[in-house]
Amino acid sequence: MKAKDLRERSPEDLKELEKSLRTDYFQARLKNHTNRLDDTSTIRKSRRDLARVLTIIAAKNTGAATPAEGKAEKPAKKTAKAAVAKAPKAAKAAPKTAKKSAAKKEG
Repeated sequence: MKAKDLRERSPEDLKELEKSLRTDYFQARLKNHTNRLDDTSTIRKSRRDLARVLTIIAAKNTGAATPAEGKAEKPAKKTAKAAVAKAPKAAKAAPKTAKKSAAKKEG
């Protein structure tokens, strides 16, 4: 089940699909417990489908964009100015470590 197809469905249809997925998930777990389930991957698939439907329902209720709809922009790359600004800090840290190591040798 594709999330793209689920986003196109109405909220009422998603609620009905949620109910059917919950019963399928329960039946698969029950069959697995009684050793009548042949393909145990159906438990995982039904659980993920149910989670996918619940995520889309929650997104529609809050009016938020789902992760695929509102892709976040990548952070800006570091510029040369940022690299230059960090250089003096590193230079200041070097003498402190030299003093500490000299103090350890004396003591």
